[in-house]
Amino acid sequence: MAYKEKSDAIKYNNAYNSKTYDRINVTVPKGQREIIRKHADAAGQSVNAYILQAIQTRMLSDDPEERTD
Repeated sequence: MAYKEKSDAIKYNNAYNSKTYDRINVTVPKGQREIIRKHADAAGQSVNAYILQAIQTRMLSDDPEERTD
């Protein structure tokens, strides 16, 4: 879907994201963000996907009955 104004596309995306996703802010020590980004790139993932996979792996090891997929 094409929008005449870029701001309309941004508004649509923001509305969709707010209905579809929860947001969690993660704070890391200085320098860690770049290290995480390099690992994500090496894994062929976005930083978000990399962190989400790490969380899901940890949760599954904590409780194998609790699947998130």
